[in-house]
Amino acid sequence: MTKQPQTRTKGRVSFIVLMAAILCARSVAARPWQTPSRSGVGAPSTASGQAVFASSCAGCHGLDGRGGERAPGIVGNARVQRMSDAEIAAIISNGIPDTGMPAFHTLSPEQVRAIVEYLRSLQGQEKAQPLPGEPVRGRAIFFGKGECSSCHMMRGEGGFLGPDLSTYGSTRPAKDISTGIINPARIPDPAYRMAVATTRNGERFSGVVRNEDNFSVQLQTADGAFHFLSRPDLRSFEYQSKPAMPTDYGKKLDQKELEDLVSYIISVGRRARPDAASEDQDLREEDFQ
Repeated sequence: MTKQPQTRTKGRVSFIVLMAAILCARSVAARPWQTPSRSGVGAPSTASGQAVFASSCAGCHGLDGRGGERAPGIVGNARVQRMSDAEIAAIISNGIPDTGMPAFHTLSPEQVRAIVEYLRSLQGQEKAQPLPGEPVRGRAIFFGKGECSSCHMMRGEGGFLGPDLSTYGSTRPAKDISTGIINPARIPDPAYRMAVATTRNGERFSGVVRNEDNFSVQLQTADGAFHFLSRPDLRSFEYQSKPAMPTDYGKKLDQKELEDLVSYIISVGRRARPDAASEDQDLREEDFQ
């Protein structure tokens, strides 16, 4: 009987602490992002934010924030764009229960702030970006001389081996897109790893590794077909060291053609944004058909 008042007292203390924590969290989320200043520590740079983003976020959301197999894109997402810096920071620090978004408690306030600033820089890159060339001519190069459509999809047209590029140009600056075309090996994408498999009866399959484990491997060939292969049935299985994308575009296309191709990719990406206008002065609707 003498222990009941003590138990009730502990319960009241726990309840008060819990309510204080909730009110504190709401107060922080309602204010603009503020970080206590530290001696010798200035505002986070885009470079530092990029480094933290690459190590903590890119594994799920992609190196550019456009999304991956594990998580959606957060750069062109209109809902994320409308969030305050404080809301985004709270999600990074605390995660979102039952969604697969973990809490990054090990990141310091400065690191979280750097991620938010880097994300904001990605979201704003497209707004004032002029097109370097003519997108209509770029479309002809994409589906013609450049042979990009043999591997890449664009608005439902094209190949299956490479990633769908319909949203690729939505936020990237023209310079980064051009560099990625000329030097595709600069940032290898593990999701598009090429391999050659030869079965014991002599059949040979070359394509992108979509799934694999200790017992089997699934390849997607250039025609879009999936091939499920049992490892015991394989005579050999070799990964290709060279990038899946050709490395000779610097010679295959002249500077003007490259600028036109980049302009087409950016124009399609802009139209794919959730907040895109119904009309685009860079490329008319009939030019997509």
